[in-house]
Amino acid sequence: MVNRLKAILADFFQQADLVLLGLCCASTLYGIALIASATHYMKPVRMIRYVGVQSVAMLLGLCAYILMSMVDVEILVKKWKWLVVFNIVFIGLLKTPLGVGGESTGNQAWLKFPFIPFQIGPAEVVKITFTLLLARQLAWLREEKRDLRSFSSAFMAAGHTLALMGWYVVISKDMGNALTFFCIFLCMAFAAGFALRWFALLFAGIGAAVGGVMVLDSLGKVPKSFSYMVDRFKVLFDHSYDSLGVGWHQTRSLLAIGSGGVFGQGYMNGTQTQSASSTSLPARWTDFIFSVCGEELGMVGCIAVILLLAAVILRVLLVAKHSQTPFQCYVCVGVAAMLLYQTVINIGMCLFVMPTIGVTLPFFSYGGSSLLTLYAAMGMVSAIKKRSPTMRRYRGVLR
Repeated sequence: MVNRLKAILADFFQQADLVLLGLCCASTLYGIALIASATHYMKPVRMIRYVGVQSVAMLLGLCAYILMSMVDVEILVKKWKWLVVFNIVFIGLLKTPLGVGGESTGNQAWLKFPFIPFQIGPAEVVKITFTLLLARQLAWLREEKRDLRSFSSAFMAAGHTLALMGWYVVISKDMGNALTFFCIFLCMAFAAGFALRWFALLFAGIGAAVGGVMVLDSLGKVPKSFSYMVDRFKVLFDHSYDSLGVGWHQTRSLLAIGSGGVFGQGYMNGTQTQSASSTSLPARWTDFIFSVCGEELGMVGCIAVILLLAAVILRVLLVAKHSQTPFQCYVCVGVAAMLLYQTVINIGMCLFVMPTIGVTLPFFSYGGSSLLTLYAAMGMVSAIKKRSPTMRRYRGVLR
């Protein structure tokens, strides 16, 4: 047993993507340091809990990375029917007593299992299985129909995506994570070679729908849930619009980042970050962890965050470029799209140029299930790199 374990680890260190793993670990450790500062104003027990949960999630994530690095995703996706059932059922659990949510937003997007120290967001897990299923669908369409530019191909892939998004939104009311699926679809469809006219038609439809909602909102005929989302967009164009309500989070965030300057106010010395006042920066260890970085470490610290995440995304895309099959390429593109969407939305949200939709910053924001699934997704990329002849040939150079 011991010898078998040694052989597995030796194979992992020889063939897995250690560069990607190193970037993920560096980002996570940086994030844990920011979480420690963001919770420093609390009682020591609570601060230790947040840091401890994130650290445990990182260790579990490392195990997930090693495990997924040894899995052939092409074999895994052969059980695609089970993955479809899993997606439907796992999201459906949000309507059981296990489902929990936020009172302020009305979202029910988390599961609380007994004896697990952190809540699990089904969307975090389903992002991975959805990426695998969509990659398989695109590969199948490419092989069977041999024309990804046709309407039927676009309709089938888009239908799959919209069906999952609809199911998730109906169950959870969480639009932020639902849009992650949409971004994954867009990037994977573009990489697969879908005709640009279908993208144009799709965006035209979205534009028309948004315009219609805005008109109905001006007439007072939009339900409260939709009206609240419209307000989140309105405040982007007029920062004074409801600055004490829907714009409160981002107003405090912008103030924190602006006060940090180039080098920041100092680690664990941020005015808002270290304040226990209810008027200080909200959700500072989750959605607005980037604002904590801006206030305490300044522009230099923020650039370091962006560079680390950009390096992770570029590494994933490099593996996609040298992947062995179209399916493997689509999987890597989907993972990169997930990271890119969350990074752009979260940082844009902190800078008051994107709406507040509850999307966390990958590897940096507090969240055990999010971190664990991120490492599992990176492990899939590592598994693809391991099976790529080109990447193996240039292993020494790439490392």
